[in-house]
Amino acid sequence: MRGLFVTATDTGVGKTVLSATLLAAMLAAGEAVRAHKPAVTGLEDPGEIAARGEWPPDHELLARVARLEPEEVSPLRYGPAVAPHLAARLAGECVDPARLLAAARAGEDGVEAARVVEGVGGLLTPLTDTYSVCDLAVELALPVVIAARPGLGTINHTLLTLAAARAAGLRVAAVVLTPWPGRPQRLELSNHATISALGGVEVHGLATVPSPDPAALARAGEALPWRRWLAKPPSPHRALRAQLA
Repeated sequence: MRGLFVTATDTGVGKTVLSATLLAAMLAAGEAVRAHKPAVTGLEDPGEIAARGEWPPDHELLARVARLEPEEVSPLRYGPAVAPHLAARLAGECVDPARLLAAARAGEDGVEAARVVEGVGGLLTPLTDTYSVCDLAVELALPVVIAARPGLGTINHTLLTLAAARAAGLRVAAVVLTPWPGRPQRLELSNHATISALGGVEVHGLATVPSPDPAALARAGEALPWRRWLAKPPSPHRALRAQLA
């Protein structure tokens, strides 16, 4: 499977906007795309609705960009703004991890599409009582892109997320700080450099996207090196041969 797994240091960090920009840029470049988010919560929460403003719910935004139905993007949809395992319990549902994995892989036998899978909350957010976002990412084995805030507190949160991802055997492609200000101050610039140095990871900034318009999303996504992130790294044997050549 070819694609990216987008996670974040926390909820409300901007991973859905990041996912949408990646999908829009891929589609604008002629890629066939698919979007997936295993669960979406807060659909009936007044605070969540007010915070979205003109932006649609996560699964609707991803569906609009990827030209899918919202139900195809997110099989689990809940009203309360709580973690998915609690939302399912409140709804009287029992979520099967095998079905979550199958839904994430839906359409794998068709046209080879560039797939963007967006997690829920942070990497260790539970999808069920025994199965986390990290577990899903490990089974899908896609390169991971971490969305993080550019401001105060982001160094600790981002380095912890990097450590958790690597401990699970995930390959982290990059950290994306979002929204990246047009005129970053000393704090943002220092955070960018510090995360890169201490985390041993490439760091990029995603500018504020003014609206959910697909063209605006595509312009923002095109500034990110998603083509390189999608490319499979060379095998250890090939890398060794290249060094010896």
